[in-house]
Amino acid sequence: MRFGVPSFKSGVPGGMFPGNNDNAYEIFQTPGFVVVFYEMIHEAHIIPLDLGKDGKSANRLSEGVRQLNGDSHGRWDGDTLVVETTNYNGKSMIATAAAEGRMKQMPVTTGMRIVEKFRRTSEDVLTYEVTIEDPVIYSRPWTVREPLNREKKYRMLEYACHEGNTATEMTLKGARELEKAGK
Repeated sequence: MRFGVPSFKSGVPGGMFPGNNDNAYEIFQTPGFVVVFYEMIHEAHIIPLDLGKDGKSANRLSEGVRQLNGDSHGRWDGDTLVVETTNYNGKSMIATAAAEGRMKQMPVTTGMRIVEKFRRTSEDVLTYEVTIEDPVIYSRPWTVREPLNREKKYRMLEYACHEGNTATEMTLKGARELEKAGK
């Protein structure tokens, strides 16, 4: 399945938030795992499906092992994929490419816990919901919900900032001409 919404890959959960380019995700399910593949930066969020209803997983990292994007584990609750992520290392931010002038980067601490929910609400819409808890930063949990619309004709491309881009070359060429003119 391919669902698109403006997005900038900036970790978990920032990679799911709106941004201004590279706007798609591919979601795969294999035995025991779900993978959310972000078009931006081509990073894969790999989610083991081993989370019990009690929020425990035999495979969860120990409290002392911290990661930039945390430690994610999921389970199916009826038709909803529920993913819990903990064990953040506190060295990232929640941000998007739309940060300039709109949503700014928000800090993350080692105490952050997020719960994501993915639910197909129609043939072409997957509703994404995330609740973010970080008692060091926020006075209470907060939730974001957005539709991810399937774009049947959309084709994810390789993430490459300058391949085939002549803007850098032309910018430098223009600067050299200004230097020659003494400006």
